[in-house]
Amino acid sequence: TFTTSLWFKRTELSADQEVWHGGRNGELVGMGILSYQAADDQLWVEIGGGSGNTGSQYRSYSTQKIRDTSAWYHFVLAMDTTQATEANRWKAWLNGVEVTSWAQRQYPSQNYQSALEHGTDMAWGGYRPSNVSLFSGYLAECHYLDGVAKVQTDFGEYDEDSGIWIPKAYTGTYGGNGCYLNFDDSASLGADSSGNSNTFTLNNIAAADQATDTPTNNFCTWSPLWRYLYQPIISEGGTKAGYSDSTDENAKGSIGVINGKWYWEAKPVGTIGSQFIGIQTANTAYTIGSQGLTQNYTMVIEPQGRYYSYSGSLSESSAGQFTALSTSSWLGIALDMDSATKTIKYYVDGSLILTLDLISDMQDRTVFPFLQNYESRSFYINFGGYTLNTISSAASDANGYGTFEYAPPTGYYALCT
Repeated sequence: TFTTSLWFKRTELSADQEVWHGGRNGELVGMGILSYQAADDQLWVEIGGGSGNTGSQYRSYSTQKIRDTSAWYHFVLAMDTTQATEANRWKAWLNGVEVTSWAQRQYPSQNYQSALEHGTDMAWGGYRPSNVSLFSGYLAECHYLDGVAKVQTDFGEYDEDSGIWIPKAYTGTYGGNGCYLNFDDSASLGADSSGNSNTFTLNNIAAADQATDTPTNNFCTWSPLWRYLYQPIISEGGTKAGYSDSTDENAKGSIGVINGKWYWEAKPVGTIGSQFIGIQTANTAYTIGSQGLTQNYTMVIEPQGRYYSYSGSLSESSAGQFTALSTSSWLGIALDMDSATKTIKYYVDGSLILTLDLISDMQDRTVFPFLQNYESRSFYINFGGYTLNTISSAASDANGYGTFEYAPPTGYYALCT
């Protein structure tokens, strides 16, 4: 009998990814996302045998697709094999709702002892000990209850204003091997806050990997669901859109806006040259310019010192509109969707270098952050929730949200919920 509850946000798709695992020597108990054996980004529950049941395995995967990279998911798995009715031996909830639609669902026998209760290792974010099926994204509020079966409402509730399922404090017991990871201490991200001192060993995790992107404040990231021509390699929590092996690789943010004033940062990677960063709107493909910029209504700058806009035809500035960036430069982007003439402003290392009025076709549309790689050139992005780059100043917006190298201009905010 046990319960596992956690929150996760995916940033990479189409791969087997375990968010929680316990087992060894072929024995397995875990849950995650299954993308093989006819499953396609589907919820996955695996129950393997421990003492007296070695070799037994029960695999289930849902019909639901777990592929929204713009949002957080809450997953609860409650196991109690003492139940006489097999349907009551384990239950799963996703975002507060019991998962009842399964492409395959298998139940263990009554009083089945799983590998988890047989002295095995436990891991969050991957399969141990082989380090495979590694999770790509964010984890939060990770609970394991030893010998205790609970339900989803012990860990979450519907927000009374928005109706969105959000975390709440768990107030029950954990059992002797239970644990609670809330990741609040960057110096000890594996610390157990349940009172049991079941601290976890970190694997390729450092203090800088603590994120402020959480289930109650969701930040923009690059979306792997959006493809034009070629897709970059998205990694590092959806904040790196790396060059793959083709030209004209495009990435779009997971959050779009129609009003408000928003700020984010970027750093160019590789040789400074034909690479673009800015904003765009819809998904209708056009080819413009020698670099193949293929978006509907687009405004971007190129670190060489040029800017481009597109609204049915290409408008290209001459070089020298601003001083070329370097790979050590922090580029700040400030988007004003509230003023009468909506604007986008670019800053380099905190200093304003360029202000552009949005082209007319963008004035009343939903606008998204956008980039395009060309050859080996790209950008690291910082929407405020996490960045691969080292932040020295840790500036936030006026509400205290986001972690930036430079403070957002007055009245501008991190692109988060």
